[in-house]
Amino acid sequence: MWEKYQDDKDSFYNTILARAKEQLPEILAEDNRFVIPNVDSEVQGNRTFFRNFREVLNALNRPEAHFLKFLTNDLGTSGNVEGTRAIFQGKHARGQILRLVQRYVNDYVLCPVCGKPDTKFGLQGRVTVLHCEACGAQSGLRSIS
Repeated sequence: MWEKYQDDKDSFYNTILARAKEQLPEILAEDNRFVIPNVDSEVQGNRTFFRNFREVLNALNRPEAHFLKFLTNDLGTSGNVEGTRAIFQGKHARGQILRLVQRYVNDYVLCPVCGKPDTKFGLQGRVTVLHCEACGAQSGLRSIS
């Protein structure tokens, strides 16, 4: 096959590339396997109930203490988990909690290199890093103070 393309290597490359693309499987669906559930919260009196806290936590695949500490620090309040819900002191709008969950996902779940959610926390010396199991990247994480 190569003999017929000796003068035109680009044509040979394009022919082989076209044949390889034909043999690739067709992509059947988008890569939307990572879906964050909608935040279900309500204010009662001077407390905010994040009713599906556990469901969101399971989707994020992160330690409860880490996620709760992030939320309480950014809300500037105290909070605790009771069963499947989290309870925060003060009145906090659903949109505010939703923005915090999205920021947590961007900072502590999604790989900054490839954008995939296949990440885990790890230690490199005394520094906590985000290790991506999809692309192998490691990036430092800022601590939650």
